[in-house]
Amino acid sequence: MTPIREIDAIDRARFDADIRQARQPVVIRGLAGDWPAVERAKAGDVALVDYLKGFAHDAPVNAIVGDPAIKGRFFYTPDLTALNFTRGKSPLAPFLDRLLRDRGEPRPYAMAVQSILADDLLPGFAGDHGIDLVDRSVAPRLWLGNAIRVATHYDLMENIAVVVAGRRRFTLFPPEQIANLYIGPFDLTPAGTPVSMVDPDAPDLTRFPRFGEAQAAGQQATLEPGDALYIPFHWWHAVASLDAVNVLCNYWWNTAAPPVVSPYDALLVARFAMHGAPEDQRAAWRAMFDHLVFHADGDPLAHLPDHARGLLGGNDRAALAGLRASLLEKLSRP
Repeated sequence: MTPIREIDAIDRARFDADIRQARQPVVIRGLAGDWPAVERAKAGDVALVDYLKGFAHDAPVNAIVGDPAIKGRFFYTPDLTALNFTRGKSPLAPFLDRLLRDRGEPRPYAMAVQSILADDLLPGFAGDHGIDLVDRSVAPRLWLGNAIRVATHYDLMENIAVVVAGRRRFTLFPPEQIANLYIGPFDLTPAGTPVSMVDPDAPDLTRFPRFGEAQAAGQQATLEPGDALYIPFHWWHAVASLDAVNVLCNYWWNTAAPPVVSPYDALLVARFAMHGAPEDQRAAWRAMFDHLVFHADGDPLAHLPDHARGLLGGNDRAALAGLRASLLEKLSRP
């Protein structure tokens, strides 16, 4: 795949004006090279674990574990009726000790503590580990584990991922490649949003022939401790942790105004509404969506004064309340 573009240093102004506006991923080498945890990681796994234990508490934290048979790939069972890992809780210190103990195992259990606020997992950690590219209000999250792989998925946020320990390989696809990624179930997902059914490290092009087009549009990079990756909104990404002890810190944010209705929920409702409609009707509704929802032709209400836009203006609270009540009533029908 095409290597993700790399830069060495950047300030907040250029990041906002150039990088984010380009809507393309960028690797920022050495962004967190001076973090104390990164320095400990470069000294070895034991030094890193000892350092992290200095922040840890005794309260159990959420963790996931997969049998050695899954070979580190958190995914579905073969019949797609369940996930191939289990969820549980563990204090962080014994979890970290287990990572060290399993380093020499030829077939270790896949283990991960994922997406926990740094202040909740390691109180005080964030004070010595920060970046200047996002607002201070953006709370960092931590991800810890061994050599695992996360299926190709997307986030409803922009993201800066900072590798603290271990190497991580990121494989990215732009949003418009959705048709070539073969999306899995929406009602059973590993982490809330749908994932691609294709294993990007060993794609079955007989079963998923269009994935070849996604590969051609994909971008990939392997990050070392201290490196960071900017992932634009809704870019699909698969993540492979390549070493026995891995730590990642990430920052999620979304500058859009909080929606009155979740676009994800609206998508699901639209999917149900259009299911079974003949092609001519789908084409007609596609034109309506493009014009009214996606503004393909500019502001569709520019010819109306504000007071006459009503529900289509998106700011009439009374009309929205009525719509919500109507939808709830319709969706509750047998």
